[in-house]
Amino acid sequence: MPPPVNLYTTQQANSMTSDEYPTPVCIPRSDHPVSRKNIDREALKVMYRLRDAGHKAYLVGGGVRDLYLGKKPKDFDISTDARPGQIRKLFRNSRIIGRRFRLVQIFFRGDKVVEVSTFRRRSEFDLNGADKVLASNNTFGSPEEDAFRRDLTINAIFYEIENQSIIDYTGGVQDLKKGVIRIVGDPERRITRDPVRMLRAIRHAARSGFSIEEQTWAAVISHKEELGICPVSRIRDELFKDLLGGASEAWARLAMKSGLFFVLLPFYKKINQAVSLETEAGKELLRIFSVIDRLHKESHRIPEAMVIALILVPWARAEGLIKEPDQFTLTRNIRARLDENLGHLNIKRADKEPIALLLANLSLFQDLYKKGIWPKRLQRKSYFKKCLQFYEIYNESRGGKRVSSLSVTRQPPKTFVRKPSRRGNRQPGFDHKSKHGVFGFKKR
Repeated sequence: MPPPVNLYTTQQANSMTSDEYPTPVCIPRSDHPVSRKNIDREALKVMYRLRDAGHKAYLVGGGVRDLYLGKKPKDFDISTDARPGQIRKLFRNSRIIGRRFRLVQIFFRGDKVVEVSTFRRRSEFDLNGADKVLASNNTFGSPEEDAFRRDLTINAIFYEIENQSIIDYTGGVQDLKKGVIRIVGDPERRITRDPVRMLRAIRHAARSGFSIEEQTWAAVISHKEELGICPVSRIRDELFKDLLGGASEAWARLAMKSGLFFVLLPFYKKINQAVSLETEAGKELLRIFSVIDRLHKESHRIPEAMVIALILVPWARAEGLIKEPDQFTLTRNIRARLDENLGHLNIKRADKEPIALLLANLSLFQDLYKKGIWPKRLQRKSYFKKCLQFYEIYNESRGGKRVSSLSVTRQPPKTFVRKPSRRGNRQPGFDHKSKHGVFGFKKR
């Protein structure tokens, strides 16, 4: 086995041309733990068909990373030198999606989808001028360019089925072995091009328990405020991946330590009791995240609105929004404050109503729980079950009874009843046996 490549310096990474890519480390099957038996047969079928048609086809990204770490991948993504139109011709059970860069989704039974992308050129990574924006010319490229375009070294590893070997251009295998999260190339430059990469670095460190490499961590801290230039929709999607991914407590620790937490939720900087890993408000948030993670690991899904409401409790308490005796006034005040503080996350209005309702009723449920009674008039309310579940989750975070079920938050599957055909009951527009039509018109 050849010695692993060294990581490339900032100057080397920024100055490489298409003919200067390093020779990758090719790890044979005998020296790595990735096995075909752990890869979905649908993904294998796609790679074999692409190979038989004369194309390169690699398993890429998180699938390779998780297989190397002995985990079960959530999905399997494939990269190839075939263009989207060529892929589409090979797989009739597919469709092309995307605008900026087209992908092909291939559908199989059991609602399985294998996503195939064409190797991309590292256009924004090669910019050496004054431009500091992600380039729009996301064009096709080579495997080498595709590897250096990816965000993290641990996600830039390829697996090819011809020899069942791993191909590593960026030192990702070394980082997997050492437990290190590292941005490919110059972290300062890559984060400036796309600040969302900071969130991805913290997410993977939280989920894997890895440490963040020194230069990457320094770049995150120095560029955290630039997250605000990203589209709101991207920030919202990335945030919910972190909150609902099963490692929100570890994520929150890293986000608070780096300062990203307060860029995402700036209203926590304005409350009287500052939020940090040492303050009571920060510790309360971490306990709430811990309960959310436990429920996620037990396959209980908490609705997004309830998650947002849970992480807003310390803020609402510090702002005095949970002690108002008039529930109607309290709900209205909370809703107004949500409009003021959550606009940057593009939270839907349909979600703000239940968030306000959950927060407004928290103190009521606390008082009634101490008395050990649930008035029948309250039980008849449409929001009773959700508010009770919300309180139980929050109560567990404060050392209370462990929540054992989230069945009340699960929506029953929609059932569609086909209406009986009216064809046999329809009457003609005119009744030939009478002088007048059905609608009162005379026949001629």
